[in-house]
Amino acid sequence: MESPVILMLRVSGPSRPLRFEAVFIVSSIKSRIAKFAPGIALCLLITLTAVGLQIVEEHLAGRAWIEALVIAILLGTVVRTVFSPGKRFLPGMAFCAKTLLEIAVVLLGASISAQAVITAGLPLMFGIAAVVIGAIAASYAIGRAMKLPQRMAILVACGNSICGNSAIAAVAPVIGADSEDIASSIAFTAILGVVVVLSLPLLIPVLGYSQSQYGVLAGMTVYAVPQVLAATMPVGLLATQVGTLVKLVRVLMLGPVVLGMSFISSKLEPQTGGVISGARPPLHRLVPWFIIGFLGLMALRSLGLVPGELLAPIKLTATALTIISMAALGLGVDLRVLSKVGGRVTMAVVVSLVILVAISITLIRLIGIA
Repeated sequence: MESPVILMLRVSGPSRPLRFEAVFIVSSIKSRIAKFAPGIALCLLITLTAVGLQIVEEHLAGRAWIEALVIAILLGTVVRTVFSPGKRFLPGMAFCAKTLLEIAVVLLGASISAQAVITAGLPLMFGIAAVVIGAIAASYAIGRAMKLPQRMAILVACGNSICGNSAIAAVAPVIGADSEDIASSIAFTAILGVVVVLSLPLLIPVLGYSQSQYGVLAGMTVYAVPQVLAATMPVGLLATQVGTLVKLVRVLMLGPVVLGMSFISSKLEPQTGGVISGARPPLHRLVPWFIIGFLGLMALRSLGLVPGELLAPIKLTATALTIISMAALGLGVDLRVLSKVGGRVTMAVVVSLVILVAISITLIRLIGIA
């Protein structure tokens, strides 16, 4: 280990030279880089491969039916299956799965503006909030009825009811979900999301919906914003505008939901080998820093304090960090565990989605959207 750098300053007068030790321990920095580099490099390699496959997909199919985020977690799982990363990869993988993911959640706040929500009208806004809350409760009940663990049931419920992968990624660190729960929820939710995009337009002639009505239905049921665009653009411009706006209102529920989850996380069943604690966790555990950052950045965006030219780079950065995080989560998944819970998770997601569609159709009728 190299010696720390010592700076010598001589002060005039009889006083002895003052020795100021600057703790620039180069070897310590090198040690940290060496500790995290293998895992981060592996995650970046998987991320670049996933992005490349999405580009190829867009070139061949005209659009990305399966996003790089989903491809990254699937690739990570495959890599874990054929090449189990050694201990030297673990610190970097953990950094990507937790820290980078939390930063991405904070940046997500910049994509939401309160003004966009207000223009939707109070009845629709409160209706969307009610649908999200009701869908979360129903999906959680279904998951538990199918013997899913508490945390996985919560992830499936939030993913179905709010915004798919982003909601799962945001809720997971708050409730202390492990990588297998996260990967299982994201994998099946994402796959079903593609099915929804393909099949939802088929309901238009069955339900006799106008573009506005279909836009609300798409915004309430499709998971990701890009998928909302894919599901509505073939129908018409009005359907796209309404669907996007409803989707943004729905995404806005992520902050309050995650905040609420932070208050109930201590009451969840402990993970295997966990410790049951009756003490209330400290405030910083109830309200994690990245949730405060998310709400703070959303407030700044709403007040017009986030320059418009920064929104695109912020969104790109958040997307990149999320894909890297998902690659890391995939690397932590054991396929043998997934195979044991796959059928139950799939059924829970499917039934939850059917209920969400039914609730959304009811909302459209109650509000009287033309």
